[in-house]
Amino acid sequence: MRAPAGHYLQTVCYTPFHSRTAAANSLNLWHRWRDHTVADAYFDVGLEYTALRNACAVFDLSPMTKHRITGPDALPFLNRLVTRDVAKIKPGRVGYCLWCDDQGQVIDDGTIFHLRENDYRLCSQERQLDWLLTSALGFDVSIREETEEVASLALQGPTSCAVLKSLGLAAIETLTPFAMRSFAFEGTELGVSRTGFTGDLGYELWIDPAHAERLWDRLFEAGEFHGLKPMGTHALEMSRIEAGFIQAGVDFLPADRAIRADRTRSPFELDLAWLVDFKKPNFTGRRALLEEQRHGSRFRLVRLDVEGNKPAKDAYIYDGKRNVIGAVTCSMWSPMAKASIALASVKVPFGAPGEELWAEIYYQKELKWSRVNARCRVLTGPFFDPPRRRLTPAPER
Repeated sequence: MRAPAGHYLQTVCYTPFHSRTAAANSLNLWHRWRDHTVADAYFDVGLEYTALRNACAVFDLSPMTKHRITGPDALPFLNRLVTRDVAKIKPGRVGYCLWCDDQGQVIDDGTIFHLRENDYRLCSQERQLDWLLTSALGFDVSIREETEEVASLALQGPTSCAVLKSLGLAAIETLTPFAMRSFAFEGTELGVSRTGFTGDLGYELWIDPAHAERLWDRLFEAGEFHGLKPMGTHALEMSRIEAGFIQAGVDFLPADRAIRADRTRSPFELDLAWLVDFKKPNFTGRRALLEEQRHGSRFRLVRLDVEGNKPAKDAYIYDGKRNVIGAVTCSMWSPMAKASIALASVKVPFGAPGEELWAEIYYQKELKWSRVNARCRVLTGPFFDPPRRRLTPAPER
């Protein structure tokens, strides 16, 4: 196992696109993401979301933690680390994954990019270098964090393919979901993957930081007549809830940060059983997950259609006898579903599809607090799942 001596350069960082995002941010709304300054919103959250769902929007993805994993044992190491079979992710493909501790509790989720033989990039929300290096003992593998070495943008929405075609990326419409391809761009290489966190047609762009500003400028030139707008984290959060995607620290507590054992969740308890492959060789948490499969889980992550128009923020969830059985992890009024929607963690055996539950919602208007008990219906699948997300060739509008 080989590892770098250090990887933290400074405590407060700007992304390679900061000169452009700062100029575009008329609201001056920012937050700190992995030590980087990132826009929460640029001009109007609702209009940024509208651009995403009706045209396209670009999000600065650069602070997302990126780990480069190379060497003869890269595949055996990753198969030991994550719960899915990484051998099925062929070169040029991307796979969603998660990894657990020995008790089968989720530490984080992310994406594995199979760049070429024995060469992978693992992207995650949290910094995972310590866990990866510890897990790599005994493997002939090199692991380093390359977050600062790769600038990235998420280009998402129904006209995103049209923008990339206008940028000159030949045959980009033939790129299939979860595939990636490299293109020549302004004297460097531009990586493009058909991936994203919005549940819509979209792409993620990967480039050397020295060319980041040029990519931003060229992208907006190409998107001038396709409705391209910048998008902040607030609009992205709306889209990921509609897609039913989970987020560490919001919908589950990473197991390596939890103080109380009953606060964590397993893949089964996050509705991610499809990511657990017991047919492959041993992986961290396998024994505990087999035990859970035999004896049942404690919790269930559910998607709720909430009666009324009030978001069920942090609401308790009750059964029909007014017993508390869980809580909402995230919620919103969905413009696409035309409904109040939520993700919630409830105790098993509650949460079966179609089951009727109740949410206790508190909301404030003009300094007056009100409470409503809203009927909820458990749904299956995402709240928003347009066919264009999967179509190949990708539509241009």
